Amino acid sequence: MASVVGLLEERERGARQRVEVLREEADRVLAELRDAERFWERFVIAREAVVEVLADPDAGARAEEAAVPVAENAAPSPSPSPSPSPSPSKGAVVPAFSEGRQVTVLSAEYQRIVEVLASSSTPLACKEVAERLGVEPVAAKLEGVRSKANRLVRRGWLVKEPTGRFALAAAVPGGGS
Repeated sequence: MASVVGLLEERERGARQRVEVLREEADRVLAELRDAERFWERFVIAREAVVEVLADPDAGARAEEAAVPVAENAAPSPSPSPSPSPSPSKGAVVPAFSEGRQVTVLSAEYQRIVEVLASSSTPLACKEVAERLGVEPVAAKLEGVRSKANRLVRRGWLVKEPTGRFALAAAVPGGGS
């Protein structure tokens, strides 16, 4: 007759082997998931870059002009005022936020996102922003809102919390402190 301890050890070995097999499988699936996410992210970045380039093909030339250093002995202007911007159009490049710049320089789509966040007392998840915009809650539409919100984050209009929630940047009129 087999001992109770021997039977328990045999079952423990079997359970341990099953755990090891499952861990290996989980590691494989997680590695595959990371690769798939990287692959997907490349397309998201490529699409955003193409949309920006197609929206304003002259932006590269203007960026180069803005990067030209000012002569060292040039006198600084007493109080720089924001330059008037042409009226924004659909598909326009999102300008970087700077002190004194108004939300009206943004296209209507981006203005609406900023207004939704300005009217909220707490940061909002992308799905909440989309709901308040009246956007249909399907993945493609939500990704469009998320893409626009992330673009506003990169340009300094919004901040993104580690939780993925969006809020106005502190310096934006109506933003936090």
